[in-house]
Amino acid sequence: MMTKTKIIIAGIGGVGGYFGGLLANRFYDNENVEINFFARGQHLKEIQANGVKVIKGESEFIAKPTLATDNPVEIGISDFIIITTKSYDLEAVIKQLRPCINQDTIILPLLNGVDSKERIKDIFPDNIVLDGCAYIVSRLKRVGVIENSGNIQTLYFGLDNLVNERLLLLEYLLNEANVEASLSKNISTIMWEKFIFISPTATATSYFDKCIGELIADNEKLKMTTTLIEEVKKIAKAKQVYISDDITEKTVNKLKTLPFETTSSMHADIKNNKPNNELKSLTEYVIKEGRKYNLATPTYMEMYVELKKKSGI
Repeated sequence: MMTKTKIIIAGIGGVGGYFGGLLANRFYDNENVEINFFARGQHLKEIQANGVKVIKGESEFIAKPTLATDNPVEIGISDFIIITTKSYDLEAVIKQLRPCINQDTIILPLLNGVDSKERIKDIFPDNIVLDGCAYIVSRLKRVGVIENSGNIQTLYFGLDNLVNERLLLLEYLLNEANVEASLSKNISTIMWEKFIFISPTATATSYFDKCIGELIADNEKLKMTTTLIEEVKKIAKAKQVYISDDITEKTVNKLKTLPFETTSSMHADIKNNKPNNELKSLTEYVIKEGRKYNLATPTYMEMYVELKKKSGI
């Protein structure tokens, strides 16, 4: 008899709510696959009562997971855990999920930044921890409601040069649920090319307190943003990650295609005086890695010092 495959989605915000909603919708009442949501607060209560509503353009559906809970003991040992919390919650969440993890549990973080895998490995050194990244414009509209407003919703995951049956199973289950997921053997390139976009964008929008359109329109600000891109690129190369030669140009062009008023989640959090933000994993990380490889990151340093003050850290 086939044993049940248990998947946990931890963090039912824009990313987790969308991909988790698709999975729950596809495998509802399936005897071989169980989709469990780990969430909290009012959002959890709404999901427990009515499921999660997922909106994309004209279409919408309501998905019900096998179980939605804030108590990991109720879920038990799981095959796969997909973590989609904010990066500053990562350690707390992974420790809470200890009752769901044995030596065979595979953990997939889908967070901004490139340090999630090593941070999880510090806590669970013997587990397979994947690298993963999602391209999606989706948000928690209100409790119990997730809205995907973009035209891209792809997910990449894997470990460089590792493919095994369980990773292929995860890819198969995601694709079955209409998640555009690819198991990649060169995931570090995909991760870093995204980081080269996200880290400078988050740092510059937060530092200047401007949306992306305003950064692009001002030559001086655009020049400083481009310098940030160059500084991160040097670190990727020092880490021997393969990065395309025209990545700076590609990244600036990507910024130019975004709607004028787009900004970063870090900028929004700092602007709204949220007690936590992603400064550590998106800005400070670059400076620390620079030190490790004896690479100067003066523009990052200048902005980081200012952002630390703004954040009251």
